[in-house]
Amino acid sequence: MQPFITIQNVSVRKFEKIIFQHFNWNLHEGQHWAIIGPNGSGKSTLLEALAGKIPFMGGAATYHFLKDNEWIADSLELVTKDYSGNRILQSAAQYYQQRFYAYDSEHSPTVWEFLTDQMKPIGTIDDASVNLGLPKYTDDEINQAADILKISHLLSRKLMTLSNGETRRVLLTRSFLKQPKAILLDMPFVGLDVASRQILHTVLNHLAEAGTTIIITTTSDEIPTCITNTLTLSAIEGQETPSIQANARIHALSQQTDTNFEYAVKMRNVTISYNDKKVLYNINWEVKRGERWAVLGPNGSGKSTLLSLINADNPQGYANDIFLFDRKRGTGESIWDIKSRIGFVSPELHLYFPKQTKVYTTIISGLFNTDGLYRTPTPEQQALVDDYMHLLNISHLSQKKLEEISTGEQREVLLARALVRNPPLLILDEPCQSLDTSRMKQFRDLVNEICLRLNKTLLYVTHYDEEIPSCVTQILSLNAGHATITSR
Repeated sequence: MQPFITIQNVSVRKFEKIIFQHFNWNLHEGQHWAIIGPNGSGKSTLLEALAGKIPFMGGAATYHFLKDNEWIADSLELVTKDYSGNRILQSAAQYYQQRFYAYDSEHSPTVWEFLTDQMKPIGTIDDASVNLGLPKYTDDEINQAADILKISHLLSRKLMTLSNGETRRVLLTRSFLKQPKAILLDMPFVGLDVASRQILHTVLNHLAEAGTTIIITTTSDEIPTCITNTLTLSAIEGQETPSIQANARIHALSQQTDTNFEYAVKMRNVTISYNDKKVLYNINWEVKRGERWAVLGPNGSGKSTLLSLINADNPQGYANDIFLFDRKRGTGESIWDIKSRIGFVSPELHLYFPKQTKVYTTIISGLFNTDGLYRTPTPEQQALVDDYMHLLNISHLSQKKLEEISTGEQREVLLARALVRNPPLLILDEPCQSLDTSRMKQFRDLVNEICLRLNKTLLYVTHYDEEIPSCVTQILSLNAGHATITSR
């Protein structure tokens, strides 16, 4: 078996931390690798180093397949878990609230335009002023790749209207079109429903059969059948192990919660459409103060649109019969009146929150509904932030930037930000994305304890039953915009 990549006695540094030291790894042609390990073990960092995004120090890293004057980036295609590695997609997305206007935007690019590099710059007014040049790929190449990656039905769709699973397959198609020697995928199954995960498994197996080397970071229970070898990473020495100190800390934080309402949410025959496409159909739903709900449904079922109505981000809320905290939308309340009573965590917030922000600043910004600190906090507010950092055992991260800590730690920081104002309603949209099993269970149990002890109303969105806190007693299931309500 011919060698593919040989890594000998290298070190990898990210920011001020040594992630790997005296690291050795041999990959051979025909092998497909899964990289597994706990949060903070360096899985994503290793992929970045393999792709040439972070330098190896010392030792030697040999890419046996490279030809003269060929760059690593030309042969190894990195697909990041948060889309941040794709400049075009990130700039097209801009801000997650655009999804609610996407169908009305005539300049919103289609999947076909994205794949062929025929996207006009954001904000283009005069189409004739833009010279896009020739498409990067032929029609036959696009259609063949779309068939392999199961996205043929998406080619005419607007990029900003895709579900999480659809977006991942489009990114993978773009990578496949480049015909790299290997595709490096960072946690590609995160945030996907059961059906989307099955499709992605099939796609990866097909790519492996076609001769593309697959190197993937994933969990031990989500390894594609094409994988021939597994690299298991251990927690980095000095990495903090989270511990839950809920009882004492939550008791100390149990100041009076806002209880001046009967219903957090009340919807009557709510229907949301974008042009001729209905996203929600006649939703009738009531969430009483103190109730805890799971909101379930496959990718593209309407969950994000539903949450946008509750979080006051969707302008169609005014045209529907919706009550938030006993007050009908459009009767003089401000968006910030609503948001001040909601603690919110979502994959989009995680993706777009400025990663250069320090942990302390991130948490205290929750008091002001901002993404940074633009006013001087009072001593009481500073003490409150300290209490919540102690509660989630993240005080040691206070002065670090978000980009310097692990994904799991970032999620805990954003939960602290959502809690710091002690809002009566928590909306946690897939809060355990990218967390390993241990951190997921600790996060879930902490949310459960907080909701019970501080009498929080909870809406919890997930694709995994095991992530749902035990305090949840009711379920709203969405399927293609239709709602079903059951008890748990």
